Amino acid sequence: VQLVESGGGLVQPGGSLRLSCAVSGFTFDSDTYIIQWSRQAPGKGRETVAAISSEGGRTNYADSVKGRCTISTDTVKNVVYLEMNPLMPEDTAVYYCGAIVVRGSKAGEYWGQGTQVTVSS
Repeated sequence: VQLVESGGGLVQPGGSLRLSCAVSGFTFDSDTYIIQWSRQAPGKGRETVAAISSEGGRTNYADSVKGRCTISTDTVKNVVYLEMNPLMPEDTAVYYCGAIVVRGSKAGEYWGQGTQVTVSS
């Protein structure tokens, strides 16, 4: 399983961004999974900001991004998106895409390398 994030960059406060996570090694329409976007700001611990489950497509969001953030999947392209609007300086962090994939009695956890998001004027 591989996860590759993209879409980070420098954004002004109040702007928007869509992060992408290209997934290979499992498929959204046939495997059991939880996919999450987490972030880590300088000097802080990792925070899970959004997650989506294969069980009914349920989503969860951290209070810090609720109402500003949407996680979604494209089952054709096998990509997970995280859309954020409006962005605030405190959203500055490295954003990571992670997945827990369950196959039979085994579960594996996988992470991408991360993409930097900087919110600054």
